[in-house]
Amino acid sequence: MTSAPSSFKNAGKNPTKTELSAPDEEKTELAKKVLDKIGEIIDPEIGIDLVSLGLVYKVEIDELGRAILTMTLTTPLCPLTDSIETEISHALYGTVSQFKVDWTFNPLWSVENISPEGVEQLRALGAGI
Repeated sequence: MTSAPSSFKNAGKNPTKTELSAPDEEKTELAKKVLDKIGEIIDPEIGIDLVSLGLVYKVEIDELGRAILTMTLTTPLCPLTDSIETEISHALYGTVSQFKVDWTFNPLWSVENISPEGVEQLRALGAGI
């Protein structure tokens, strides 16, 4: 039996709990839909979805129904920021009229932020976790 690479040994130890923020029940439901749509986007480098990877810290819907996403990347030097924003735009088309991503690196992402579902996705991809 092979052991997990040291980079994955702590995967899923402290999964990100995405905060939903909205002024009323209707917009809270919209925030949940936005999160579901983002959960369909696969990280192009790691191969699991953005939500399971723990990259989505907050989904906020304002009083006009616009989405403000607070997200991070696996590294501040990630060259795929524009690509990910384009994928988000496609995923949210018809769900919200406008969105913006507030990128943050506080806190920094780590493999501990991966959800249990993400850990299972990694195992299915062959990671020895």
